[in-house]
Amino acid sequence: MTAPGLSADLCLKCNICTAACPVAAVTDLFPGPKAVGPQAERYRQPGAGSVDASVTWCSGCGTCTRVCPHGVQVAEMNILAKAQAARGHIPLRDQFMSRPEWLGRFGSPLAPLANFALSQPLLRLALERLLGIARHAPMPPFSHTTLRRRQRARLVRTPEQVARAATTVAFYHGCSANYYEPQLAETAIAVLEHLGCSVIIPPQVCCGLPLQSNGLLRAARLQARSNIRSLSPFAKAGIPIVGTSTSCTLSLKHDYQNILGLEGEDAAVLAESTFDIFEFLAFRLRSTLDQAILHEVTARALYHPPCQLKSHFMGLPALPVLRRIPELDLHLSEAECCGIAGTYGLKKEKYRVARDVGEGLFAQARRLNVDCIITDSETCRWWIARHTALPAFHPVQILAQSLRLS
Repeated sequence: MTAPGLSADLCLKCNICTAACPVAAVTDLFPGPKAVGPQAERYRQPGAGSVDASVTWCSGCGTCTRVCPHGVQVAEMNILAKAQAARGHIPLRDQFMSRPEWLGRFGSPLAPLANFALSQPLLRLALERLLGIARHAPMPPFSHTTLRRRQRARLVRTPEQVARAATTVAFYHGCSANYYEPQLAETAIAVLEHLGCSVIIPPQVCCGLPLQSNGLLRAARLQARSNIRSLSPFAKAGIPIVGTSTSCTLSLKHDYQNILGLEGEDAAVLAESTFDIFEFLAFRLRSTLDQAILHEVTARALYHPPCQLKSHFMGLPALPVLRRIPELDLHLSEAECCGIAGTYGLKKEKYRVARDVGEGLFAQARRLNVDCIITDSETCRWWIARHTALPAFHPVQILAQSLRLS
């Protein structure tokens, strides 16, 4: 892809990106991705403080890049501009929220106490007033036992330790599956094994996306380089990297090279060898999955493909699988974005905008009177569940239920 700094001249000012932008549609605070992106990029001077503050209202959902008919990397350009605007002025709140791995290491051992404390309205009000963390935003509960502790037998440090099976998969759990949703990761592992894979868990750290989204690019690059060092040997050994967090897998596949500017063979081979889980099921295990017996799952569900999933440019691989499940009355989301955009909707000043972006999705769920929401992103699940009072599942959990694995 063309580097963000060079793609501005491809912009014809057609405003397709602005018309599609979910944030510009609900607030005048954001003039749209074209105005703060390629139009403004031509006048920016690196390090000169020439970035207009309105760019901070960009949620980084990636819609603008996806719809641009001329291949302008609008979202990537705006993410870099946000980092330039934030240089030296990143509030404590953003520093705090950008490090979910640190939060997990602290909160997981204290899970019962931490979860109780974060459920208290007075504490949430104090966090809003002191740090600017929206008191009504969802706070997922910590798991007392991490995935890595629960699955110690699967931990490996190098490809040489792996007893190779016909299809060996390296599972990238990220922060959410390790500290908040280990049951989801174990469900995904069970599905992969049921379909003939041997699953290992390699060394890894946070993908760095929260740091990147909050302008901490130097710290994000440190995380990215750590993952490239630890995961690329598995990729070079022909072991695919598979994850259930579509934003994490997108970071490994796209952001490390196209936003953080990390080049070289190791970054490239990691990108080529990383798969979101349904991408892997659909393109690497399709024949096996097609032959699997799927049992009924009686539910009326709304499937919302997250923005990050769409930015993989791989279609919606979970959709045909879900549609094969007997008795699953499945409806497709009409919304472009649920609004959360990682840490964006957690911020006091952006919470209302994020909620307004997602209102179309919430209204559709109410109108259809669905039993549950299905979506591939953990932050989307937490956000949608909070605003609809409906259970929200990853599609692999529905598949596992249909395979009678859960």
